[in-house]
Amino acid sequence: MSYSLWHGFADMGAVTSSGPFVITKGEGVTVHDADGNTYLDATAGLWFTNVGHGRTEIADAVAKQLSTIAHYSNFGDFASDTTIELAERLAAKAPVPGSKVMFTSGGSDAVETAVKLARRYWVEQGRASKRIVVGRSKAYHGMHVAGTSLAGIPPNREGYGEAFMTDTETVDWDDAKSLLGLIERVGADNIAAFFAEPIIGAGGVYLPPDGYLREVRDICRDHDVLFVADEVVTGYGRIGGDWFASGRFDLAPDMITSAKGLTSGYVPMGAMIAAPHIAEPFFAGGVWWRHGYTYGGHAGAAAAALANFDILERENLVAEAKRLEGDLAAAFSPLVELDAVDEVRTGLGAVTAVQLADPAKAPAAVAELRKAGVVTRAAGQGALQVSPAFVMTTEQVQDMARRFGGALEQL
Repeated sequence: MSYSLWHGFADMGAVTSSGPFVITKGEGVTVHDADGNTYLDATAGLWFTNVGHGRTEIADAVAKQLSTIAHYSNFGDFASDTTIELAERLAAKAPVPGSKVMFTSGGSDAVETAVKLARRYWVEQGRASKRIVVGRSKAYHGMHVAGTSLAGIPPNREGYGEAFMTDTETVDWDDAKSLLGLIERVGADNIAAFFAEPIIGAGGVYLPPDGYLREVRDICRDHDVLFVADEVVTGYGRIGGDWFASGRFDLAPDMITSAKGLTSGYVPMGAMIAAPHIAEPFFAGGVWWRHGYTYGGHAGAAAAALANFDILERENLVAEAKRLEGDLAAAFSPLVELDAVDEVRTGLGAVTAVQLADPAKAPAAVAELRKAGVVTRAAGQGALQVSPAFVMTTEQVQDMARRFGGALEQL
């Protein structure tokens, strides 16, 4: 049969042959497929449905905005009142007071924006040689040119040529001395920025070693390298107890990239948040940064984000994510005793990974979990992702862990 939709990260021959897994409805922490089956959503869509599915309050806010004015360009001096309101509200939540916000269409755009701003910032400082951007092994920073080149997942770069984007380097994901060694080898005068996910997401769900984030942040400060926190996954409460991991770990980053939980995925939107000293050369007057996106700051998306923020605040869901941190650790840690499981990575934010002993069995594990009524996916090398909506109850976490255990015993 003919099938027209081209899926991301997929063997389309296999999809066309077996047919897609069609999700038709979502309510809270459950989703329904086209055959009427119900599943616990272990991944909150793709890390993003922080407030849960089916929030009509967000849909109503978007509908009201679209019926007033859907969007108008933010280029030049144009802006919508809704977008301005969101920027002020987001800046007030940023871990660095006085931060400025540039909205994008999503996380990959936000990373691309931060890479360009890092290089352009140093040009404005009269230090144009600072061009190298540094990422980490296992890291994922979206799939635009900059993010693909910066990330530490080699298969994602295959087939595009050796120098997809020049002036990028990769260091060990868990060793701050690896970053220090690179700075000593190539010279701080040549390095613009270091990008770090507080929790490595798509690369396999790896939690940072104790003290690592502050150590790399301090190395960047000591050597005049910009520190960029990629919080596309961890932002907007996912880290638990704070709106941003940068706040929880007191990182005071030069820039933050974000998306996903900004609107809880109800409509596409991302944001790059710049500390005031980064924005100052461009806000002082007389300097144009020739960068932006047609749909950056989309008024309908801004309305969704504002309604999403209202729910997060009213229901105290950032604190609920911290509660999930403990619930997930308690429920999933015992799975390490199963023969099919090599490791369970948990205990920081509303995030857990069940690492399979045999990564090749990941597709079979995902299929068994669907039979057990759980939707998840494999990240990195055979790590089953668990990143539920913040409205998931303790009892639902325990139920999900039991279903994981039963499915994995079938392997």
